[in-house]
Amino acid sequence: MTSELKQTFKCNYCERSFARESTLAVHVCEQKKRFQHKDDPASRMAFQSYIKFYEIAQGSAKQKTFDDFATSAYYKAFIKFANYCVNARVINTIRFTEWLLKNNKRIDYWGSDKIYDEFLKEYIYRENATDALTRALETSLDWSEEAGAPSEDFLRHGNTNKLCQYIASGKITGWTIFNCATGHDLLENLNQEQIAMVYDFINPDRWSKILRDYPGDTEYMKEMLGKAGW
Repeated sequence: MTSELKQTFKCNYCERSFARESTLAVHVCEQKKRFQHKDDPASRMAFQSYIKFYEIAQGSAKQKTFDDFATSAYYKAFIKFANYCVNARVINTIRFTEWLLKNNKRIDYWGSDKIYDEFLKEYIYRENATDALTRALETSLDWSEEAGAPSEDFLRHGNTNKLCQYIASGKITGWTIFNCATGHDLLENLNQEQIAMVYDFINPDRWSKILRDYPGDTEYMKEMLGKAGW
């Protein structure tokens, strides 16, 4: 008597076989989970950082696919880094990733407040003025919604300690602080502890040189912040 071959159903991700299609449908392996979450913000961000990693650190000219990423030994490390970026609201993930790679930072430590702080203290002095303006205005709109006050009063009436936190996290930079009246008023009202907290981000000597070196950007910032009521 000839035995009939039983039909099996194979997972396309881990290649495990099942006797029933219904069992395959509810089966969840690690690779399947990774593909199910490929469109999540953190997953997309992690994939872009993975691509940068191969472009800069490995010098790879071959375009990496999500399949390459999902099966990579680095997958979990990049996902951890992306989740850190989302939770810490990192201001420019691509530039941060490039900086990490060019400075040979170990991927195990990428999601670190200390490392991010080191990056910020360099990046804000090199950042495009328009990007800094956009972020400052967006931050003021968020504050306005939360405080129930006009956005133009952000630096004028915002909590000073919170404003210092915004400066130390790169939400507001010297492009804003030194180009509007309310920014100068804020600096004059800071106590010694607050000055120490923000000094590395608003070093007046460094910013005065930047403002002199980029007069067009400086005038643009003054004009736009003036129109915004700052």
